[in-house]
Amino acid sequence: MSFDPNMQSPQQRGIGSRLIVAGLIILFGLFMFMSQSQENPVTGEKQHVSITPAQEVSLGLESAPEMAREMGGELPVSDPRTQEVQKMGNWIVNHTQAKKSPWKFEFHLLADADTVNAFALPGGQIFITWGLLKELQTEAQLAGVLSHEMGHVIERHAAQQMSKSQLGQFFILAVGTAASDSQGQGGGYNATMLASLVNQMIQLRYSRHDESEADQWGLKLMEETGYDPRAMIEVMEILKKAGGKSQTPAIFQTHPDPDLRIEQIKAYLKEHPPGPNVTEGKNLKELFRNSSVQEQQRQPSLLELLQQLQR
Repeated sequence: MSFDPNMQSPQQRGIGSRLIVAGLIILFGLFMFMSQSQENPVTGEKQHVSITPAQEVSLGLESAPEMAREMGGELPVSDPRTQEVQKMGNWIVNHTQAKKSPWKFEFHLLADADTVNAFALPGGQIFITWGLLKELQTEAQLAGVLSHEMGHVIERHAAQQMSKSQLGQFFILAVGTAASDSQGQGGGYNATMLASLVNQMIQLRYSRHDESEADQWGLKLMEETGYDPRAMIEVMEILKKAGGKSQTPAIFQTHPDPDLRIEQIKAYLKEHPPGPNVTEGKNLKELFRNSSVQEQQRQPSLLELLQQLQR
């Protein structure tokens, strides 16, 4: 009985077909990712993003109300604490590179007093919780938090993550296709789970890089506005204290460890020492207290009186 090397079993032909399809899926995903390239309007850097700055702004504006509701709502604009956050944010925007960007920066103070957090939505919607704000001591620290979040917006991190996530889904689909088992042995499912874990690790690595990049933007914007960038180290200490000892391995963390971020900030400041005229600014607690007194002493406007009568 002769053996023909060109003869393949149905199972072998099936594996070959699945590998071809998987390869085509990966190539299509890579083509889509590489073809979605835009120049960052602030940095001039070529970035792989699939949406325009205008779409980022629209997405952020649409998402902001729901995000605020999920976090317990916003403190009103009349609240002195909200006013300080907005005043600081607008000061940074108007006195730094952020002013020439196409994004619409708006600053929100969330009522959540238990969560120590700040974050940015695409297009310029910046949020800080009262839980974090009440831990900050100086204007410089507040400037550091807001500048960091603005760095995420300027670098278009959210838009980039969307494109990378899309590419990751193609990767998972390709692996699942290549490993799919017509005999129902579960190989395709297991391979898909492994591919999903690998994709998650890749996304987390990008997230940690984004955080470090945003830290550098925070330091630059702080000095541009006259605030001491060394206050960012104080912010990291506050975050470290609030977070306690993390039990999550570094490879699974979305943010770099505060100690690592402090080392990176110190290294940056060593290469870019602050100028002599930077300041920590005023004490936030005193600002809130003085603003509250002024608000209580202020005579209500005619419009406010009419609104009170309508209630």
